[in-house]
Amino acid sequence: MKCITMVLSLLMALLPPVAVAQLSPPIAGGIPSGSGPGVHSPDSPFAPLPQRTDVVAWSVLTTVKTRPEKNRLLPVFPAPVLALHQRSQRIQGFMMPLEPGEKQTHFLLSSVPMTCGFCVPGGPESMVEVKTKTPVKYSMEPVVVEGRFLVLADDPYGLYYRMTDAVPVK
Repeated sequence: MKCITMVLSLLMALLPPVAVAQLSPPIAGGIPSGSGPGVHSPDSPFAPLPQRTDVVAWSVLTTVKTRPEKNRLLPVFPAPVLALHQRSQRIQGFMMPLEPGEKQTHFLLSSVPMTCGFCVPGGPESMVEVKTKTPVKYSMEPVVVEGRFLVLADDPYGLYYRMTDAVPVK
């Protein structure tokens, strides 16, 4: 353990400050909070999501809080989010494919574009798992899908939201 601490201290001293990961501020009880709704970098080559009135706003979905239970954090959804459960909804976001291929039937939709193929752009409150009726062509531009929206109180994968029977919308 002492060796690991020494190596970490040496790395911290040698690496420039931008290379050091920043932890989320802790919540009460010392449990780290999620990584939040994600941040759209001003250096991103992709424009932020356009304002639309016909979709559920990410500002609504990201109002979820968490509570500790045993060795994990569970979501606590406010009433406006719970009102979306089991209803047909439209969501706008950036596709994060889960499999290779031009057409996707199962993917994540994120509130902000990916900046790295190995990084998740935000916490679970900033993503919706989407399962479509028919394949949707992958796009790096924002997409809109409509389907049955589910609010997940205790998903084994840590997801907060899922959309099933989704179809693309213009």
